[in-house]
Amino acid sequence: MTAPRPLSSKAEALMERLGIKYEDLLGFRFAVNVFIATTIVWITLKLMDAGSPIWAIASMIAASDPEPGEARRMFRSRIINVLVGCAVGLCFLILGNGSDWLLPFALATTVLISSYVIRIKTMWRQAPITAAIVIAAGISHASKMAGIESGTRKVMQVLFGCAVGLLVSWLMSKVWLVKPKPPGEPHDQ
Repeated sequence: MTAPRPLSSKAEALMERLGIKYEDLLGFRFAVNVFIATTIVWITLKLMDAGSPIWAIASMIAASDPEPGEARRMFRSRIINVLVGCAVGLCFLILGNGSDWLLPFALATTVLISSYVIRIKTMWRQAPITAAIVIAAGISHASKMAGIESGTRKVMQVLFGCAVGLLVSWLMSKVWLVKPKPPGEPHDQ
């Protein structure tokens, strides 16, 4: 058995004293996770002069979860689908001609690969979303090389955002683990 964590014990005591439901405290902890992770992503990418951090932040939020068990369960499916979206997006940027039809064909291809080859239904929407981020960044440039460079930069930002979201979720579970009441104990109304 692990020793109780001071912050966790205080949060659970506050939850009991104020009659706060587990879900409410979990929502507050998720807000704290997102605040910390957003700050890390924003400052890091600004210091690196990596452009707008919005896609990294969106990816960070998608990869964050206040419940460590849920975060672990979702990690594999999230990261695999992000990698599929990045790979397909970059392939279409490299092989494509930059036409207006590149995006719909690339997204449909991403969905088919995610659905029928990878077959990880959990977070399967992450693959075409990521491909869209990469391709949109790439096709908005005048030259193919500039588009590929921009798409690759977006891939790195998306992966960085996912990594920060997962890391902060994990660290917060070590510092401030919010646990539901055991089954059989009365829950506050």
